Amino acid sequence: MAETTATQDAAVGKSLAGKYLTFVLAGEEYGLEILKVREIIGMMDITAVPRTPAFVKGVINLRGKVIPVVDLRLKFVMPEAERTEETCVIVAQVGAVEMGIIVDKVSEVLDIEAEEIEDTPSFGVAVDTDFILGIGKAGGKVTILLSIEKVLTKQEVVELASTKEQIE
Repeated sequence: MAETTATQDAAVGKSLAGKYLTFVLAGEEYGLEILKVREIIGMMDITAVPRTPAFVKGVINLRGKVIPVVDLRLKFVMPEAERTEETCVIVAQVGAVEMGIIVDKVSEVLDIEAEEIEDTPSFGVAVDTDFILGIGKAGGKVTILLSIEKVLTKQEVVELASTKEQIE
């Protein structure tokens, strides 16, 4: 039985191994699969969209394309931070929608091996950790690896896509 669990854990780690763009939010390190990242841009004017959740800051016009922008701090129920020169927007592919994600600062691209990734710890039934792929232990630090598709619910992504279409 223990061997099966070890084999399953190895398979999970192997499937998660790869390159991650790491960034900081409230002093903690997070990572997104590099294949989901389209580009990193500096902060720009964001047009607020009425009747959207507080974590949806609005939309930006990126080279003629309207992209919804989410403040990841607010989505994770962290206090909103003052913008600095390091604050930036990661443009990521979330399902069929290109979306901007505001982060405190981008760190680096880490190549995380399978043996450096652990399963998400269990915090009990009341804590939803489905959006966490695993915990990376590379470069001498702990990085929370995010599944960007699960950070936002399918309903939230659909609503953001419809907001974008209404503006275009």
